[in-house]
Amino acid sequence: MVGNHSGVIKFYIEGFSGSPEFRHTLFAIFFFSFFVTIMGNVIIIVIVCADHRLHSPMYFFLGHLSCLDVLITSTLIPPMLGGLLMSELLTMSFSACFTQLFLYLSFGTTELALLGIMAVDRYVAVCNPLRYNIIMNNQVCISVVTLAWVLGFLIEIWPVYATFQLPFCRSTVVNHFYCDRGLLLKLSCEDTAFLEFILFLMAVVILFGSLLPTLISYTYIISTILKISSASGRRKAFSTCASHFTFVIIGYGTCLFLYVKPKQTQAAEYNRIVSLMISVVTPFLTPFIFTLRNDKVKEVLRDGMKHCYHLFKGS
Repeated sequence: MVGNHSGVIKFYIEGFSGSPEFRHTLFAIFFFSFFVTIMGNVIIIVIVCADHRLHSPMYFFLGHLSCLDVLITSTLIPPMLGGLLMSELLTMSFSACFTQLFLYLSFGTTELALLGIMAVDRYVAVCNPLRYNIIMNNQVCISVVTLAWVLGFLIEIWPVYATFQLPFCRSTVVNHFYCDRGLLLKLSCEDTAFLEFILFLMAVVILFGSLLPTLISYTYIISTILKISSASGRRKAFSTCASHFTFVIIGYGTCLFLYVKPKQTQAAEYNRIVSLMISVVTPFLTPFIFTLRNDKVKEVLRDGMKHCYHLFKGS
């Protein structure tokens, strides 16, 4: 049996198998996705902070969403890229594996809470437009975002701690590209059925706790939009929610498939594919989802590019 001594135990991450050519191709694809994700989301953060036209609750929350996408991607992708270039298995220390899993789950939980907050914000904007600035004032926005960050980290302390208190006696080889909790449970020589059940209940509470305000908000939003008499008015009202609604479908869909299942240790390949959706595809799509359909963001980006062009031309 392998004791849980942080200075002794190491985990070996299998990552992606295949020929060196295949692994190098995957490296190029994931590196490009990582680069675009970081650049796209950082640009959103910068313009939200720098341009007064985007100093509203909607873009304040979008800035935090982009920040979380950068953090989630940066937690998982760099080690995975390193593993793709190595001929042997990627080695992670006990503390590194603990930290990676804790940060990944904490950032993900915070993002789910933020999606619920953004849904309520869209509800107020569509259903109570005259009171929007009063209800969603600066103090309220800062308070709810701070609460989301704090709860996101506090909620995941015990689940991650309990996972790493298990004795690992079968192996420390993780058949994944990061320290996946379900596969860590599978490596334990203890019966983890009760712990898996508790983790399942926590996942249900976290996901549906943030999904419930989203469902309620969009029920009222759709009802309000359908009551608008003009087609142009309906399109304008829906356009304010379209980006968030698209992201909600992608984000919650992948999380429901990955975490809301009684058996945490099932199907490594299944977990790997859905994890790629969460850590690579969704953060990669965020800048496009929230900019291509948003005229104000596109206007700010155009003005920023013109300003940079004149500065470059003048120099």
